[in-house]
Amino acid sequence: MLVLLFWVSFLLLFYIYFGYPLLARMLSSARPRPVNATLGYQPKVSILIAAYNEAKDIETTLQNKLALDYPPEKLEVLVISDESSDGTDEIVERIANGARSSVRLFRQVPRQGKTAGLNTLVPETTGDILLFSDANSQWDTQAVNRLCSNFADPQVGYVTGKMVYVNEDGSLVGDGCSAYMKYENWLRQQETRVGSVVGVDGGIDGMRKTLYQPLNADQLPDFVQPLKVVEQGYRVIYEPEALLKEEALNDSESEFSMRVRVSLRALWALKNMRHLMNPFRDPIFAWQLISHKLLRYTAFVPLFTLAVSTLLLAPTRGIYTLAAIGLVVFAALAWTGHKREGEGRCLSAAYSIPYYFMLLNIASYKATSAFLKGEKKVVWNPRKG
Repeated sequence: MLVLLFWVSFLLLFYIYFGYPLLARMLSSARPRPVNATLGYQPKVSILIAAYNEAKDIETTLQNKLALDYPPEKLEVLVISDESSDGTDEIVERIANGARSSVRLFRQVPRQGKTAGLNTLVPETTGDILLFSDANSQWDTQAVNRLCSNFADPQVGYVTGKMVYVNEDGSLVGDGCSAYMKYENWLRQQETRVGSVVGVDGGIDGMRKTLYQPLNADQLPDFVQPLKVVEQGYRVIYEPEALLKEEALNDSESEFSMRVRVSLRALWALKNMRHLMNPFRDPIFAWQLISHKLLRYTAFVPLFTLAVSTLLLAPTRGIYTLAAIGLVVFAALAWTGHKREGEGRCLSAAYSIPYYFMLLNIASYKATSAFLKGEKKVVWNPRKG
């Protein structure tokens, strides 16, 4: 029984992190679905930003959007302040005066969260394409051009860009969280060639306004809205040339809190959109959604059973003893990474990757526990935790 548990757990984990990506790569090569993008296609766009007490970042973010290489008359920025009390509103109003593109401020009282805020903003937009930015997101000057080029393809309904983590000085983060994003971005490339991606960034996304559907306040727009687009028969794709630079979180508590929030809301989204996991509706997308999201969020289960069965089988020697040694070494590296980060020391890949892997799975466990208890996270908070 223990031997069976060991191998089932091992094979399931291998499938989640390696098997599915490899199968997606094979499928994308066997029957690719190219995107008929046209660089130079420039529809009118509306950039939507939800902000709660973002006085520290909102000015830089707005100046970044106003400096984009896109016709000013075809670009507008709408900001909804979720009952901010730190001067965010005043900063937005000051920048709006004299801006080369339209900048409009809306205020949401009482505080209702990001999703409710976006529902309020969308009817006020005049653009054909809605673009979503976080209040601390810095886009490359060509980001809008790159996103919009894909909407020249009438089958494309939603486009997500590429996020890269940077340090305070703007330099790229080398390992850990960044390595995870490199893995995710590679997988998004394969899924785009298959048909649609099943996960987007949220800080640099765009969609056709005609496809937007108002969501419940407790639904995660970065997850549910793309699924709604697929539900309507359009593609959700990844554009690696549309770049977003976001400052990496400097401590595990902030990163962990953010991952728990996102995972919890994603689990509720999977429940609400579970019909998309029906293989009789769309077998390819159902397979993608189950493999990339449902199994990934619950990977802590086979991870736990693998650890238990490995330790219990270790005395039998052979491959199980080697597996136990590998497990102990991996856990030691993750714990050392945690300790070194707490001391403010720079982490090499040998420590940061095991550490971040464990952080993600523990966050998924906590989110799943909250989900099973019926807990929901409605009020949106800035990413910094």
